[in-house]
Amino acid sequence: MQTRLHLAALVLTSVAFVQVAQADQLATIKAKGELVCGTLGTDEPNSFIDAKSRQLVGYEVDLCRAIAKSLGVKPVIKQLAVAARIPELQQGRIDILTASLTHNKERESLIDFSLSTFYTGQRVLVKKSSNITSVAGLTGKKVLTVKGGTQEPNIRKAVPGVDVVTFETSGQAYLGLQQGKGAGYVDDEVSLLNNYAKLGAAQKDYIVLPQNISQEVFAFGIRKGEKGLKAAVDDTLRSLEKSGEAEQLFFKWYGPTSNVKFQKRTFKFDSDKIES
Repeated sequence: MQTRLHLAALVLTSVAFVQVAQADQLATIKAKGELVCGTLGTDEPNSFIDAKSRQLVGYEVDLCRAIAKSLGVKPVIKQLAVAARIPELQQGRIDILTASLTHNKERESLIDFSLSTFYTGQRVLVKKSSNITSVAGLTGKKVLTVKGGTQEPNIRKAVPGVDVVTFETSGQAYLGLQQGKGAGYVDDEVSLLNNYAKLGAAQKDYIVLPQNISQEVFAFGIRKGEKGLKAAVDDTLRSLEKSGEAEQLFFKWYGPTSNVKFQKRTFKFDSDKIES
């Protein structure tokens, strides 16, 4: 009997220990001395591999580094596939998601989110020779996009009769359009405009359709219930806003000298607004 009671006590103690450990991820991060950020690495200028340094760089990479600095730990950047983002976070292989992640109601049941870090829309690129001039013109046509993101459900909602083909990365989907594998390529506005700019003289052969198929709000993903880590991430974002560094990072990666060429920043790190 005593042995059974002793075993039961050990089990309860172990469960309690695991619960405490799981509930204090911030302390674990500080103890191990590193913050592991999961990012895409294929979504310029949010996160991509620099051709010269061969290192992951970008807007979200810089924000990861800023959060790690504020926590007094080393930033570790881990590249993920789009579809693997939330599973990798839930399984504890990364600490936060800095990976072009749309904050929406569906995902709120799976993970928590930081303050919003970027506002964008989703657009469609087509070849001029297709004679498609509006999103409605994609009905019955094949559209290419990345697997595991919000692009696929959003284009299906916007164009009920569309045929969607997905690829592992947005770059593969974009290349598929160039190779004639579909009539259109759908992606987040920033990524799409960045790819469009790289066409150079060939831009004359393509059209960015004028309508947004959705409005997207990006945020960083955090495991459910990690209030301490969420507070630390949000505090860092507010500090970057107050110091002006948030504004500087925006124009560094999205401003007039970038491929995207945004002329102004229309949001701040001060809310947790979600996808409309």
